[in-house]
Amino acid sequence: MVNNKRTFSSILLLLIGLLFISMIVSVSIGQVNISFFDSCKILLYKFTGLNIGNVDTVIPKMISDVIWQIRIPRILLVVIVGAGLALCGSVMQASIQNPLADPYILGISSGASLGATFSIILGHKLSSFLGEFDLIICAFLGAILATFLVLVLSSVGEKMSVIKLILAGTVVNALFTALSNLFVYFAKDAEGVRSVSFWTMGSLSSAEWKDIPLIAAIVIIIGVFFLSQWRIMNAMLMGDDAAMTLGINLNVYRKIYLVISAILTAVIVSTCGIIGFVGLVIPHIVRIFTGSNHRYLVPIVILVGAIFLIWTDLLARTVISNSELPIGIVTSLFGAPVFMHMLIKKKYGFGGN
Repeated sequence: MVNNKRTFSSILLLLIGLLFISMIVSVSIGQVNISFFDSCKILLYKFTGLNIGNVDTVIPKMISDVIWQIRIPRILLVVIVGAGLALCGSVMQASIQNPLADPYILGISSGASLGATFSIILGHKLSSFLGEFDLIICAFLGAILATFLVLVLSSVGEKMSVIKLILAGTVVNALFTALSNLFVYFAKDAEGVRSVSFWTMGSLSSAEWKDIPLIAAIVIIIGVFFLSQWRIMNAMLMGDDAAMTLGINLNVYRKIYLVISAILTAVIVSTCGIIGFVGLVIPHIVRIFTGSNHRYLVPIVILVGAIFLIWTDLLARTVISNSELPIGIVTSLFGAPVFMHMLIKKKYGFGGN
């Protein structure tokens, strides 16, 4: 367990080093394999201008372009998405005091998915009205609508509770998924249907440099905000009554965290589709080693989420020759068995107490 700053700093440095190594390995491997050291030289030259070994003349321009124009934007997007999804999961689990919580369980991602499906099916008709950000705008509106419905349903009658939030999320998730399927069923655009089908399984194959600034800025801003909220999230673990004695109104913070998570989920979903189990499994794995103190948990979760998605993305694009699996399939194939094992081992209602 991480219980002091020295241990935490050591783990943080180790993970940062592992993150950079993972990024360089991922950049080097693909349909065209590139030497690890050549990749380091190219990246050093592109980012700092240091021309070690005359990299600009010795290494073919095609190799340099593959790394800089195709792989680096994708890897950066993978890091940002992995960090954002893992962060959302840890925040949701603290907010409603339930280890099964993440934006997908609470219906937030199904709302973003509905909005994005609506945008893809309508195609140019919607883009002419909303511009080039139509997919992001629709996904954001869908996520906000889903969050609003969850908050309203969970607040009906008595005060909001953890059980009511999960039940409301289940209802909204089922409703919005059904509406998305309805749009696809009646769609006349075959290409749009194929795009929706591939997109709902998650994909980072279309990453470009222009995609990075917006999502990076949003993830960084929201990440910094939640890094400063560790005391509130620790109080949430003690329950509403205990938090009230500390003068903390958890209902207010819970709503704020849900809305912020909805914004982050909408941006991620609109960029790369639905990638499941990252927000559900990663906080569990990290919590085993760090404990539940969010002062240490949140930054480590962010780094582990990024590292995990780098390696699953590498597997997705290399496991089949001259083809690529949707990354959502790979994360689900890995995440589902791990999560089932954790349920059984921890006896969360399976075969024990």
